[in-house]
Amino acid sequence: MARKLLTKPRKTASQERSRATVGALLEATARILVKEGFDKASTNRIAEVAGVSVGSLYQYFPGKEALVAAVIERHRQEILQTVRSELAKAWTLPVEQAMRKLVAVAVKAHRVDPRLHHVLTEQIPRVGRLETLETFGRENFALFRTYLESRRDELRVDDLELASFVCVTTIEAVTHNAVLHHSKLLTDARMDALVEETACLLIRYLKG
Repeated sequence: MARKLLTKPRKTASQERSRATVGALLEATARILVKEGFDKASTNRIAEVAGVSVGSLYQYFPGKEALVAAVIERHRQEILQTVRSELAKAWTLPVEQAMRKLVAVAVKAHRVDPRLHHVLTEQIPRVGRLETLETFGRENFALFRTYLESRRDELRVDDLELASFVCVTTIEAVTHNAVLHHSKLLTDARMDALVEETACLLIRYLKG
């Protein structure tokens, strides 16, 4: 029987020194994931790179899965801080402008530490809190659905739940692949064109 993965920290760092220790552990975990891969990210290796004892690591985290989950959460928060205000603006715009804004925001989100984003989304085992890391999570999916409802009279689509799924999935797939797999091919000018072409695709789908 497979062991249950523990993805929650043992305790929260409250003092400055303990926060510094946890920060060093998360930095070390992220560095190892990017340079050496998930399999090499043992607790001993993480502690070594962080410059702390394994005992100190285990004071805060039960194992490497909990450390990786914490790295995922930290990365998610960095993305949210980068795009939150721009996403909020998108929900107030007409459909044509909103789609362009949403695609551009997704590109920006994927450019937040893209090497780490690539590892976390494509190489980490899909279990527990490690299941996925998306620019448009459940909250933003719900906001997208609410936005379409507010613009229903402008749209040709009837099933807004399905339309939300199609649009959000398209934005995530296109921007993820563009930034993480074709960054050398897509110059800034081409990335602008990609935003425009993807937005046009969504606008034609939504409005005909």
